[in-house]
Amino acid sequence: MANKKTHELAAIEAVNIGAAAVDIGSRMHMAAVNPDVADMPIRAFGTFTHDLHDLADWFKKHGVTSVAMESTSVYWIPAYEILEQHGFEVILVNARYAKNVPGRKTDVSDASWLRQLHSYGLLRGSFRPSRQIATLRAYLRQRERLVEYAAAHIQHMQKALMEMNLQLHHVVSDITGVTGMRIIRAIVAGERDLEVLASYRDVRCHASVETIKAALNGNDRPEHIFALTQSLDLYDYYQDKMLECDRNLEATLDTLAADQDHDPGQLPRVRTKTKQVGTPSFDVRAALFGILGIDLTQIHGLGPSLFLKLVGECGTDLRAWPSAKHFTSWLCLAPGNKISGGKVLSSRTRRSSSRAAALLRLAAVTIGRSDTALGAFYRRLAARAGKSKAVTATARKIAVLFYNTLRHGMTYQDPGAYHYEERYRSRVLGNLKRRAKSLGYDLRELPKGTDMAVS
Repeated sequence: MANKKTHELAAIEAVNIGAAAVDIGSRMHMAAVNPDVADMPIRAFGTFTHDLHDLADWFKKHGVTSVAMESTSVYWIPAYEILEQHGFEVILVNARYAKNVPGRKTDVSDASWLRQLHSYGLLRGSFRPSRQIATLRAYLRQRERLVEYAAAHIQHMQKALMEMNLQLHHVVSDITGVTGMRIIRAIVAGERDLEVLASYRDVRCHASVETIKAALNGNDRPEHIFALTQSLDLYDYYQDKMLECDRNLEATLDTLAADQDHDPGQLPRVRTKTKQVGTPSFDVRAALFGILGIDLTQIHGLGPSLFLKLVGECGTDLRAWPSAKHFTSWLCLAPGNKISGGKVLSSRTRRSSSRAAALLRLAAVTIGRSDTALGAFYRRLAARAGKSKAVTATARKIAVLFYNTLRHGMTYQDPGAYHYEERYRSRVLGNLKRRAKSLGYDLRELPKGTDMAVS
């Protein structure tokens, strides 16, 4: 039986002669090359930088042109980048597509099996953006972490205020807004006069001066003031770090736009002037228009910040996906197709940790409350199949719009919720008329003013 299996594997023609593979580890990488060109085809390397350069030299010595590795945590990143610098074609393989066969329980077997699959052309590389887009994505993800850290200290400030029974969050919509931060900074600076604290109210605040005075009549204790002071300092610290991150983001976007010739004067009129909380400090729309020559914020649900994050995750060139269907499948937003014996066993979407898919789902939830065609679609599907499926289906539609606009230059025009409802009504009526005709009946519209009550 073993000889038969070996003969079957040998019968498969190797399409990638210079294939190699690396089994990634935290302390050691196990590399494998073609056993026909090396006396020792499998060798262990350390994870220090000089070890990775030795690995690249070893691959060159044995005529390697393409290297496959599994995406193990973040340990693959240094090896990937250094091998790429040495001119190798490196593909990152999803472990789900290169599962260990029974009996392969060691790093040596894993590396050998991965190389063998790669030599037969049976492995697909995961999407990896260009170097500049990878840099942009790194800054965006770092900024996202900074926003999360700052949000934690906002909660700490609110907790300290509550312990002093200062009900500031009940009279302002956001304690980090203009009114809230003025009052908090004054309290930290030692101000206790209610008249003075209430005078920091912004004119746009809905609460009156008397209401703010009543909410700020609390119980001051030194330990609570100390906690509020430290939380405010940490919040300000992360705000400063976010500004540093914004400067790096803007510089990266300027580098990407250096080779383009798009006139910022052709930027369409902004669809909504409301500035979202936590967005970068520079003009994201203008920076992205300078790179792409299009404004995807015209698509409902895609604000400038979300648009920037999608570009950071997917890049500016979507030719890695031949069609919108491939793109939505990569995002795990397309229905599954588990079929056996001609029967559909399951059409559920696959689980995914894709950041791009999460962003599109967030956009779908936002657009569900809008008076647009996509909003009407979301509400109709949510009433029939539930909000979870409605979010996924709407996110898929937004993904298709994003792909077609960025890849093919499609111009998005929202027909409106009324137009969508009318089209849906016409489609339902057409189906009813066809069914009635197939049963030998003629379906006609009742005259206006006819009483439809049934006695």
